[in-house]
Amino acid sequence: MKTARRWSAGLVALSAMALAVGSALAPAQASETSGIKHVLLISFDGLHEQDVARCIGGNTCPNLALLAKSGVTYTNAYTPGLSDSFPGLAALVTGGSPKTAGLFYDVSYDRTLYAPSDTGCVGKQGWNVVFDETTGIDAQNGGALVHLDGGGDFNPQAIPRARKGAKCVPVYPHDYVKTNTIFEVVKENLPGSHTAWADKHAWGYDWLNGPSGRGVDDLARTEINSIDPVTQTNYTDVYTHTEQFDDFHVQALINQINGKDSTGTRNEPVPTLFGTNFQTLSVAEKATVANGGGYLDASFTPGPNVSGAITYLDNSLGLIVAALKQQNLYASTLIIVTAKHGQSPSDHTKLVKNGDTLTKLLETSNYLDPNGNFGQNNTKSGNLNDGTGLVGTGFVQTDDVGLIWLRDQSQRDAVVATLKQNLSCNVPGICADGPQAYILSGNALTARFGDPSLGRTPDIVVQPNPGVIYTSSKTKDEEHGGNAPDDSHLGLVVSYAGLHGGGRAIQARVQTTQVAPTILRALDLDPQLLHSVAAEGTHSLPGLGLGHGSDE
Repeated sequence: MKTARRWSAGLVALSAMALAVGSALAPAQASETSGIKHVLLISFDGLHEQDVARCIGGNTCPNLALLAKSGVTYTNAYTPGLSDSFPGLAALVTGGSPKTAGLFYDVSYDRTLYAPSDTGCVGKQGWNVVFDETTGIDAQNGGALVHLDGGGDFNPQAIPRARKGAKCVPVYPHDYVKTNTIFEVVKENLPGSHTAWADKHAWGYDWLNGPSGRGVDDLARTEINSIDPVTQTNYTDVYTHTEQFDDFHVQALINQINGKDSTGTRNEPVPTLFGTNFQTLSVAEKATVANGGGYLDASFTPGPNVSGAITYLDNSLGLIVAALKQQNLYASTLIIVTAKHGQSPSDHTKLVKNGDTLTKLLETSNYLDPNGNFGQNNTKSGNLNDGTGLVGTGFVQTDDVGLIWLRDQSQRDAVVATLKQNLSCNVPGICADGPQAYILSGNALTARFGDPSLGRTPDIVVQPNPGVIYTSSKTKDEEHGGNAPDDSHLGLVVSYAGLHGGGRAIQARVQTTQVAPTILRALDLDPQLLHSVAAEGTHSLPGLGLGHGSDE
């Protein structure tokens, strides 16, 4: 188990790092991939391909535009079937879809697991696995999230258990992911390498370490849902507040570029592989249109919040590149800018919020408890991961998708029939009656996501009409998680100063799973070292000419 590193009391002023990126990003004359010594992966969550095209064309993201001039822009990059943060990031760092990585959502279900309190694995199986902000020890017994580092350890009530031989063992997030990660591959195959990452949940993203539990040397423990001591709110209330959280990640990268750990408190090697996640754009997109969030039209014209968020992200990118240049690392660093997921719907006229009609239909049909007493919807404190959730109940996860783990798998066909009888948007309909909607089950689901009988894969996946969010929330007008076009079509720019003929756009369809093998090729490692790449036959990205045996 990795221990948390404490953040220093003050954040170094980012404005002091605002050095001009300038025109020195022009592409070099020859491609010498042996010159790549570092890879920096950045996820601007919510970044659509249309955002990239519009901001570069309108000169509202000059730093990203300069990177694109020395790189390749992929105009048809997509997530592999689901777009929640877990499968979205898993695609980037494992090269695999949920079928092999085993990550469907940060809140999911596994029929093979036991409750955290069942230390002998003698009770019922089937646990609602929640690896989010409540995975940190601050949330134990429903406690308040008062520390930026989540309290400095795992919440034992969030850690389910599994039987391994004669033993009943805890299942930490790094045990939960079913395949290895690029961090592990780099650590195991490049002597003297160093790895780092920073994300939005301090302890739920422990799975980036991979099954070894040791893939990331410097995993910054930052929790976006922690309480800001100044405002007494978390960092997701408004996008400008989220900028303050993302500033922690900007500073973490700058510290690492300067030969420090993420907190800036001790000397460490500059990471061979490092990166971070930004949440500002995602929060700006989710905000209601009435409050300045989202987009103004179907052409992705940004509203005021999104416009401000993109400016912030681009300025942050400029700070990071400037730091690389200041340390003479820019010429040896491959930079990848993309996203775990997009956000839906960009076209506000398509928004439908009829409430969670899918879960209600399942409950009223007795496929799930009619009173909502299933999984961790039923805890004594009312808070997730307080250790008192119910076992063996099945589960449904909804946002702009529906993932259904049935209480009784023998009811699958009956459930599908019920869903098909209620496809319209009229209550109690599930609003899945359009040409881009579908209900996936049986052999088709197994081929795409794995066999539900093995415990992890949902029995049924419902993709409603694009624009449908299974909520009645008055605070958000966009969501992600499913496979609607706006969820899955992402921005992707790969930049390297030594790339010959930079500034190109590739229109061929690619998947974000192709980022992982590309990173390994850039570091002259065999992509087949990634288990998901080997299992799914994932190719590296075209048009880069990275390493020997390229897929191009």
